[in-house]
Amino acid sequence: MSTAELATSYAALILADDGVEITADKLTSIITAAKIQDVEPIWATLFAKALEGKDVKEMLMNTGGGSAPAAAAAAPAAGGAAPAAGDAPAEAKKEEKAEEKEESDEDMGFGLFD
Repeated sequence: MSTAELATSYAALILADDGVEITADKLTSIITAAKIQDVEPIWATLFAKALEGKDVKEMLMNTGGGSAPAAAAAAPAAGGAAPAAGDAPAEAKKEEKAEEKEESDEDMGFGLFD
């Protein structure tokens, strides 16, 4: 992410935290007050239009949380009937073995710092 994008993002977060409407003029004034000079005015305009009418705080609070309930609901549907209590340990062992195979990169003959 470029300096211009970061500066504009942080300015938008400052405005959202204060409960102030996010506009291009307000974003530009915060960026100017921070003495960041490499930001073109188009960034403030783009961010203002993208965030217009949106609750930034709500967006931040719900990041990643929306898909978890859907994934949890889809898992039983995709798998059919729930496994019996006796099948759970066997499935856990299979998953552990699969993870061990994926994580083993040492067999390649070189390491990260060799």
